[in-house]
Amino acid sequence: MSIDWHALLTVLAVTLVSTVGLVGVFTLGIVGLSRRAAGPAAALGRTGAWVCFAACAAAVVWGIYLIVQK
Repeated sequence: MSIDWHALLTVLAVTLVSTVGLVGVFTLGIVGLSRRAAGPAAALGRTGAWVCFAACAAAVVWGIYLIVQK
C-alpha cells in the first residue's frame, strides 16, 4: 500500500485555509453585529454582517453539494 503524500498534503492545506477563512468571515459577521454605532455606520455594520453570514451559508451549501454529487 502506498500513500500519495502530495494529495494528502493538498487536502490538508485546502482544509486548513478554507476552515480558517470561514471562521474569519463568520467572526467579522459577529463583530459587525456587536458594534454599537449610530446612523449610517450602524446600517453598514449590519449589512456587512449579513453579507458575511450569507457567504458562510453559501460555503456550507457548496460543501454539502460537493459531498453529495456523483
